[in-house]
Amino acid sequence: MDKNDKIDFLAIGDIVIDAFIKLKDAHVHKGLDDAESSELCLRFGDKVPYESVKICNAVGNSPNASVSASRLGLRSALLTNTGEDKNGMDCIETLKKENIITDFVKIENNQKTNYHYVLWYGVERTILIKHTEFDYKLPDNLPEVGWIYLSSLAENSLPYHLEIAEYLKNHPETKLAFQPGTFQMKIGTEKLRDIYAHTEIFFCNVEEAERILNIQTKDIKTLIKGIHDLGPKIVAISDGPSGAYASNGTDIYFMPMYPDIAPPIERTGAGDAFSSTFTVAIALGKTIPEALAWGPINSMSVVQYVGAQAGLLSRVKLEEYLQKAPKDYITSNIN
Repeated sequence: MDKNDKIDFLAIGDIVIDAFIKLKDAHVHKGLDDAESSELCLRFGDKVPYESVKICNAVGNSPNASVSASRLGLRSALLTNTGEDKNGMDCIETLKKENIITDFVKIENNQKTNYHYVLWYGVERTILIKHTEFDYKLPDNLPEVGWIYLSSLAENSLPYHLEIAEYLKNHPETKLAFQPGTFQMKIGTEKLRDIYAHTEIFFCNVEEAERILNIQTKDIKTLIKGIHDLGPKIVAISDGPSGAYASNGTDIYFMPMYPDIAPPIERTGAGDAFSSTFTVAIALGKTIPEALAWGPINSMSVVQYVGAQAGLLSRVKLEEYLQKAPKDYITSNIN
């Protein structure tokens, strides 16, 4: 692409192929403390039948966000790494079909594209993950960027985060949305302090906020204040079926989840849909309450399909759902 072409939305993070393995011969051992301590159980040392396998190309937190932004009308690009293999080529072709700018997809020799196995049981899933440690680096030919959306990367990516933070320091016109993945939470807030300091919008769920802040509390005001203290200007925290919260540091808004149009099929990508859609709304000049109304609609749609992208909506369709929303689908200020 031309150096002078502006990118509205640049997603940065690992790309993955998800293989959804639908299980039928399993059960869930309920945890004593919370849902996170529950376990998916299969018979040990036996042949366990499954119903089907569905392959989803070019997924992962950041690729999902890039597709979401593209379908909502932004000029969207993805900065990621693939292996020099068929899986990588399949991912690139999928991105192109979604009108994603792929100029910044780096193909690495002698590396394998990330491939994850999703154990799908009921409406929930357990994902077996393995992130290839790629040679992460910002390209020299980035044009003007409106928003960077940063999410999951491998454990060797700390220098990359520091490079991104330096880019943001030198390009104050570029705003950052940060949805930390597993390894970014593991790295910790101190090592990523410059990323947190440059974050315009921060996303996580209640349990992740506890993990990031190293505290045990479900009190949403305490969690939001703790994240704000790390630097982010806008903090959005989701609480599953209970709804979502967003704060600008002064006002805290709550939005219930948009009612399901049918029983969910599976929940992969619901968080990505919420976070990316919220970011797109803010990028388009919407207020926080308006963005908080947009996000759950795309989450509702995504869980009606297998995989994280099939249900992502166009702006026209999203606004149709917004117009048809029930009367109690409104934001409230909980200060």
